[in-house]
Amino acid sequence: MKNLVIVESPAKAKTISKFLGKDYRVMASMGHVRDLPKSKLGFDPDNNFEPKYLISSDKKRVISDLKKEISKDTTIYLAADEDREGEAIAWHLIPALKIEKNPIKRIVFHEITKDAILEAINNPREVNQKLVDAQQARRILDRAVGYELSPLLWKKVRYGLSAGRVQSVAVRIIVDRENEIRAFVPEEFWKIKANFINPELKAELAKIEGKAKKIKNEEEAKAIEASINQGVFKLFDIEEKQSTRNPAAPFTTSTLQQEASRKIGLSVKQTMVIAQQLYEGNVGSIPNHTGGLITYMRTDSLNLSKVATSAAKEVIEREYGKEYSLSKPRVYKAKSKGAQEAHEAIRPVNMALKPSDIKPYVENAQYRLYSLIWKRTLATQMATAKIANTTYKISAGKNEEFEFQSKGQRIIFPGFMKAYTEGSDNPEAALDSNEKILPTIKVGTTLNLEKLDLEQNFTKPPSRYTEASLVKKLESEGIGRPSTYAPTISTIQQREYVVKTEDKKLAPTPTGEIVNSFLVDHFPEIVDLGFTAKVEEDFDEIAEGKIAWQKVMQHFYGDFKKSINEKEKTVNKEDYLQVRELGIDPKSGKPVSARVGRFGPFIQIGTKDDEEKPKFVAIPEHLNMDTITLDEALFLFTLPRVVGQNEAGEDIKANIGRFGPYLQVKTKFYSLKEDDPYTIELPRALEVIKQIDEAKAKARIKEFPEEKIQILIGQYGPYIKQGRKNFKIPKSVEAENLTLEETLEIIAKDPKSKTTAKKRSSTKKSTAKKTTAKKTASKTTKK
Repeated sequence: MKNLVIVESPAKAKTISKFLGKDYRVMASMGHVRDLPKSKLGFDPDNNFEPKYLISSDKKRVISDLKKEISKDTTIYLAADEDREGEAIAWHLIPALKIEKNPIKRIVFHEITKDAILEAINNPREVNQKLVDAQQARRILDRAVGYELSPLLWKKVRYGLSAGRVQSVAVRIIVDRENEIRAFVPEEFWKIKANFINPELKAELAKIEGKAKKIKNEEEAKAIEASINQGVFKLFDIEEKQSTRNPAAPFTTSTLQQEASRKIGLSVKQTMVIAQQLYEGNVGSIPNHTGGLITYMRTDSLNLSKVATSAAKEVIEREYGKEYSLSKPRVYKAKSKGAQEAHEAIRPVNMALKPSDIKPYVENAQYRLYSLIWKRTLATQMATAKIANTTYKISAGKNEEFEFQSKGQRIIFPGFMKAYTEGSDNPEAALDSNEKILPTIKVGTTLNLEKLDLEQNFTKPPSRYTEASLVKKLESEGIGRPSTYAPTISTIQQREYVVKTEDKKLAPTPTGEIVNSFLVDHFPEIVDLGFTAKVEEDFDEIAEGKIAWQKVMQHFYGDFKKSINEKEKTVNKEDYLQVRELGIDPKSGKPVSARVGRFGPFIQIGTKDDEEKPKFVAIPEHLNMDTITLDEALFLFTLPRVVGQNEAGEDIKANIGRFGPYLQVKTKFYSLKEDDPYTIELPRALEVIKQIDEAKAKARIKEFPEEKIQILIGQYGPYIKQGRKNFKIPKSVEAENLTLEETLEIIAKDPKSKTTAKKRSSTKKSTAKKTTAKKTASKTTKK
């Protein structure tokens, strides 16, 4: 092939290939093709942190396929994304493909359209080594933290734990917020509200003797009520102010993640997956449109190109009228640390392509996210909204010492609000964009009270972070960059350091809290927000060519490694046992404690020093080891319980095992997915057993009871089950016609079969013996 264009994903390759002629072949690298080895540190601290990259095992086929398209004359266009990660992908491809002697061109684009791709092809550049080095520094520093810290956590806290540089800071932020919530002491306060009739009006006590004061208790509220009852309500002033409101800035990665969470209910990860599809054009076939729908979605820039603002102005004037457009484009300046202003904000590639134009041809989530981006971009170039705010001030009380207020809002000119208004993580504090018109009342009018409400309230603790508000916090602290927010939040949930509550808030798990305690106690710099932000600034300086990446590693690694070695000797594992004593078991007289083990939180009766083994039971998800009571804990030991008997008089037992709650009848087990094993009653238990038995019967093709073999239909087609082992049936074999002998033959040939394993083992030993014999013979001959 004369020209080979290498992009990151097949979807992107498919879209770009439509724009290039027959002389170009477009293929995907499927992301990174080389990485540090999984089982080793992967770099040499004694040799200037020299990394030891390997082609990833799952990318060897990709590399092989790419090489087939390359001859010595092939021009290779490295078209990975234009960020540090993309630059590193392009750089790694060169040694992986051994193309150092080929003509190599690095091309970049912010949108996947024909014009953008052809312009990129015609304006190639060199691989930017500074960006590559910034990515290398991040990868190697993160490897150092994970590789050195995780084994220490295994030894001092619990096996299987891990630590990460940015992830651990994110966990700390969530744990710190949880501690604030626990330490919070609610304060009582009262609100006094008045409802008037003829005309209808609602007002709230705002000032006492001209000052805003908090009403602390019922006694104060009652005293105010007594004074109010001795006077009248009179409208003594109407205050009118005009205010303006400007639109929010165009989307960056972070603000798109936040707004998609607020308005569409998408997780951070879902937002990035859908945005990637819109960017790559991985959507349905849209009439008169080829390519991507939005610009590159990993950016912290607020810039909009002149092309974009001009196109937006045309759409605004056509859709809303000239009074809604601007005489010159509105420009925004990024506030986030390290923002890359050379890029553009996230916007539609074609402002004339309205959400309604694409709706019939794309998935609903794609339509909704595109709609959000289109409206937000349009709003940024629309006129300022003008709002009239009216406040009615009403005197009350025996000596007119109280001031009630009623506030209204009238939109004089909606401006950008015609297209879009920004959401909020705190609806109570959000400005209400809806009009609230007050009735026409003249100053001096005495108002007719219908009802006076004395309302008791308590201050609320700070709320837990949502995924969106955590992204906002990370960005505001300068922690992470656009490409890191989604993987960071996914990782801390996958590692079960953080869970998402029913109301989609992030709460730390006991494991997350104990790991955080360990890191705060012994590696405070790793979970220090300022330190982590400083490291990000170092990466930015590497990308700008101001410092060498090895210097950043030297500054960090020596002290860090020394600290690891010290803590290995000094930290006491007993300090990090997750144990909470609950009391004494009245039956056995032994202590009852809540603990965290390898498989999660559990209750233990007794200790390892007792003659009898301690009793254990898992703590169900609806209970928390930090709040579970002694009675609740002892109730958990009522399992296994006999629910009743089936028609054959066999006991049906309910219990919880390693894989969750289940019913047991003799040697048969039935998973309980919706029912509580503590409360399930016989009729429901019989119903569950019947449903599962019927489902299994439908899935059973054949059975050989004497060999404990079943031939079943599973998710991926027919298979053989013998005991706990499953065996694949070759596609050429019809499962219904299998005999016992043929079935046993398939099992014997399967790699999982003991006989096959033995044959392979004996073959290896035989080969090894022959090799040794040959070497011995060779040495003897030489002598």
